Amino acid sequence: MHRVIGERDPSEMDGELARSLLRSMVRARVFDERAVSLQRRGWMSGYPPFEGAEASQVGAATAMADDDVLVPTYRSNAMQLTRGVPMADVLQFRRGFPEYGSGHDIPVFPQSITIATGIPQAVGIGMGAAYRDTDEAVLCYFGDGATSEGDFHEGSNFAGVFDAPVVFFCENNGWAISTPQTRQTASETIAGKADAYGIGRKRVDGNDPIAVYETVREALSAARAGLPVLVESLTHRRGPHTTSDDPSRYRDRASFPEWRTADPIERFREYLRGGDVTDADLVESVRSEAEAELDAAIREAERATRDPDDLFEWTYAESTPVLDREREAVQERLDRHGDPYADENE
Repeated sequence: MHRVIGERDPSEMDGELARSLLRSMVRARVFDERAVSLQRRGWMSGYPPFEGAEASQVGAATAMADDDVLVPTYRSNAMQLTRGVPMADVLQFRRGFPEYGSGHDIPVFPQSITIATGIPQAVGIGMGAAYRDTDEAVLCYFGDGATSEGDFHEGSNFAGVFDAPVVFFCENNGWAISTPQTRQTASETIAGKADAYGIGRKRVDGNDPIAVYETVREALSAARAGLPVLVESLTHRRGPHTTSDDPSRYRDRASFPEWRTADPIERFREYLRGGDVTDADLVESVRSEAEAELDAAIREAERATRDPDDLFEWTYAESTPVLDREREAVQERLDRHGDPYADENE
């Protein structure tokens, strides 16, 4: 397993890169904390926290080239923010809007709530890039639970056969909702599954952003050369699966080693301070900036308007009697109760 913290003197690393990683991790944590708070007061219907995975997601996203394509899943907010997706866009998606309200052209696909469906799509995107003879690679992010889905096996097999420039980035936090890894697979590691498909494999300390950055950068380079790679990033979900979950009913944190359960931001900050790569004020200054950015993003998300007809407009080329009845029912409910977000838009 690749690891940097504890095995390399921090003064030997690229200080600018290290500080950039720490800034992005803190910014993502601020977003995650506020998003949970917003959900608790009904601002959005549900939210999947990613606290504990900041190093994994930020390190991987930072390793991508500008033209590389990210195929995310529902817990990938830190990756999307690091790639440049505006906070307001991510927030609006959680309130039922199309994900990219700002109309940006960042090569990031919309989040997929359905487990593992992005894996075959990512392979297709990679194969398309190879056919066009372009240099971009695809990074497909998913959790350990996705490896139990048929899409994972089909996508991995296709990638191996057709040399698709794809990196499968599996963030293994140990639990698929309440199902532990030991109940999902008899394989010793998830990375080991790569051997069956003839693709590369790497395993990394997911709480070490430098190690994740280096591992994913090498994997993307291999993918561009025609060797798909499965990366297993070992993290720990510090919070619930979603805001409707209670992890205290099933999870035993003691079953993981300390390096995996420690707060990745505190761990990385202390490591960098030990080599005088950063100072004590960096985290607080970044947190303050992120809070201000988030305040503005929330206001922007609340100003967004919606048309109920959009729910039905793009389902079929022509409407159906069932859709017509549903459209009428929604409109009747709005006429009776009003728009629940109307006060925010005034």
